[in-house]
Amino acid sequence: MDRRNFLNLAALGGGAVFVSSLPGCANLGATGKAANADFYFVQLSDVHWGYQGPANPDASVTLGKAVVAVNALAVQPDFVVFTGDLTHTTDDPIERRRRLREFRQIVADLKVKDVRFMPGEHDASLDRGAAFMEFFGATHYTFDHKGVHFIALDNVSDPGAKIGDEQLAWLEADLAKLDKAAPIVILTHRPLFDLAPKWDWATRDGAKAMQILMPYQNVTVFYGHIHQENHQMTGHIAHHSAKSLIFPLPAPGSQEKRTPLPWDPATPYKGLGFREVATSPQTAACTLNEFGLERS
Repeated sequence: MDRRNFLNLAALGGGAVFVSSLPGCANLGATGKAANADFYFVQLSDVHWGYQGPANPDASVTLGKAVVAVNALAVQPDFVVFTGDLTHTTDDPIERRRRLREFRQIVADLKVKDVRFMPGEHDASLDRGAAFMEFFGATHYTFDHKGVHFIALDNVSDPGAKIGDEQLAWLEADLAKLDKAAPIVILTHRPLFDLAPKWDWATRDGAKAMQILMPYQNVTVFYGHIHQENHQMTGHIAHHSAKSLIFPLPAPGSQEKRTPLPWDPATPYKGLGFREVATSPQTAACTLNEFGLERS
């Protein structure tokens, strides 16, 4: 798949990620040919299924449109990952499970059947992930795909917005098995750095996670939570946030409260959209292409 064809791919809500673009992923063997095939995956985030309000009058159909768009991709991704806030928060445990069940039923229509799920604080913070685990399994886990090591971190089930010492020890033990040059992708919901702590756009012990990750040369972090595109470097580690599928939020610290940006009937879905990430194999440069979500 050449760069021109790749740039025709799109995925709603935050990312068609072409993994050869990530640092260290062009793993060359003794023959000089790539030992692991290039691939891409789709990241969607912050669906907030069950939300009802003026910030998105089309909330009941946005997720379905995302599923249709991903299914229409000319080249299907190797897998799909949802990086949290699958559902909108509710104090009612019965309603929480109903929303999780409905979300699962809708995304079951994806052509790609390798779909990974992570909780957001809306899904998990009120019951420490109990309902989420009933429907989707573990809140943190690892998997390997074509030479890339993926780590899903849970920084939402703890109501204090922490990863926690037990999970940090698990992370350190998992990384200890890897070469320092191994390509690693971290998937999480909240940012691991202090983007806007007063808005809950931070992880209270995220610095500890970053300290564990820093010795590894080729780490990229993809997250959600902030409902907009944002790019940040922590040393050599890049962090990329995904847009939301429900409503955009203001730029970090740009106003007193993090209230949703108002819905504009003249430009519906403004601030929602999708991303493509591509690279030049010759330069290993990473190119991110952001697209708006059109109403249909």
